[in-house]
Amino acid sequence: MSAEAITTVVKMMETLPDYAQSQVIEYVKNYIADLQDELRWDENFKRTESSLIQKARLAKQQIAEGKAQQLNPAFY
Repeated sequence: MSAEAITTVVKMMETLPDYAQSQVIEYVKNYIADLQDELRWDENFKRTESSLIQKARLAKQQIAEGKAQQLNPAFY
């Protein structure tokens, strides 16, 4: 984010009463934490995507060959 954009956001926040500024700050903190979590998830998925594809293909093959067993829903 550019310094200009940050300055604009700060100026906008300064026009709000203190309680509203606190609400905005809490919202932004939560939003950024969620975004960071999504970015980590995306990165982890990219790292394991080929392995997941291979495992899915193997599972489909085993199902087609009648080698797969149905999961026990009571277990989960």
